Amino acid sequence: MEAVAKTNAKELWDGGDSPFRVSYGKVMMWYFLISDTFTFAGLLISYGAIRMSHPAHEEGNMMSWPDPNEVFNAIPFTHAHLPLAFVTFMTFTLIFSSVTMVRAVQEGHEMNRKGVLFWMFLTILGGLTFVGSQYLEWSHLIHEGQTLTHNPFGAASFGALFFLITGFHGFHVSVGVCLNTWAFIQTYRGVFHRRGHYEMIEKLGLYWHFVDLVWVFVFLAFYLL
Repeated sequence: MEAVAKTNAKELWDGGDSPFRVSYGKVMMWYFLISDTFTFAGLLISYGAIRMSHPAHEEGNMMSWPDPNEVFNAIPFTHAHLPLAFVTFMTFTLIFSSVTMVRAVQEGHEMNRKGVLFWMFLTILGGLTFVGSQYLEWSHLIHEGQTLTHNPFGAASFGALFFLITGFHGFHVSVGVCLNTWAFIQTYRGVFHRRGHYEMIEKLGLYWHFVDLVWVFVFLAFYLL
């Protein structure tokens, strides 16, 4: 009976093959992304609860929630005032970098090292552009007087939540840029090509798409609601 039980167990899973038919690295990346999803969800749910506890924007009422069209209407290095124009550029840049990452993964499947290098370079450039744009946006808001404890546009808690959540997301983008740069160097050196696969690019692609998807919800919370 014991021998039969061992045979059945071996037929179910040998122990050397993944039950998910994916590599250990991909499974661990998915586990990390799922756990990070809960972190961002907790932050955004907290934002929503605090947002709903304040009245809508009222001129002269410092307890009301700020109007995004008023807070985010500046464009760096210009005197133009176009509501949400700059953050729209930031969002487009980050989403476009997801497209270039998809192309890098596709070129990796084709074992095209030059193609991976080209599309990874554009992905890194998009990430750097986003982080640099966020720096400019933060600098402008701080210059206007918005801090963790003060907000000239309305409720003070808006500033604390804005810097916390967008900063946490910006940290993720910065880490992604560093990881993509490392992968670019490894690709240039031919490390992945000698391994016979570009799975590392695919795993980094999962992380990068996650960062882009989270930004959609951050954008919705702070800039549209």
